[in-house]
Amino acid sequence: MTWDYRQLFIDGLVCTVSLSALTVIFGFILALLLAVMRLSKWQPFGFLALDKHGHLREDGFLAALGRFNPVSFIASVYVELFRATPMLVQLFIIYYVVFANIDIPSFKLFGTIRFERFVPGVVALSLNSAAYLSEIIRSGIQSIDGGQTEAARSLGLTQAQNMRFIILPQAIKNILPAIANEFVTIIKESSICYTIGVGEIMYAVTSIKGATFRIAEPLVVATAVYFCLTFPTSKIIEHFERKMSVGDKR
Repeated sequence: MTWDYRQLFIDGLVCTVSLSALTVIFGFILALLLAVMRLSKWQPFGFLALDKHGHLREDGFLAALGRFNPVSFIASVYVELFRATPMLVQLFIIYYVVFANIDIPSFKLFGTIRFERFVPGVVALSLNSAAYLSEIIRSGIQSIDGGQTEAARSLGLTQAQNMRFIILPQAIKNILPAIANEFVTIIKESSICYTIGVGEIMYAVTSIKGATFRIAEPLVVATAVYFCLTFPTSKIIEHFERKMSVGDKR
């Protein structure tokens, strides 16, 4: 009976929550960095876009090179690459290629989670999630009226202070529903990590299937566990969304 293997689901639940929580933290930090990079206006070769009379070139190689932003280009390539390739492929590349020659300490977190498999899972999920979150954050930042930035500069605030105290709080409030959907998606996508031996919920399902030759019952239990994780998470974020939007009502 599936009930006899309930400890596997409990261990899988702990692993899934840990995996998702760390992915949310690292993914959001990386996404914020990527969003800022994509919004960067740094053009190191800008002088090449000017002709000998100091006028801006309209076309040509020098004009294109003058408008080239390497920081934004790198971030754009990263985002497009991770959004255009399957999550499973990214996970296998991280685990079997990137971490192939990296000696990760072999021990068990909380007595059940294999650290040497858990780390590549967190890295792969974080890199993938950051690509999607960065676009959400970038759209939120761009939705803030540019006049607020000008007002902040007139008050003597630096660009970093303007971003921290004025732009980001408003942007986060605007994009909170989209961020919530991405966080819920992370919880569900963490199930793919069972393919590299991470002991999360789907790993428990495959273990029970191998022991009992039954698949329907453990899948139903896994579905219920995922629902109990994602549904309350969505409702909690909806609560905070309503709290943050109170000041918008007139």
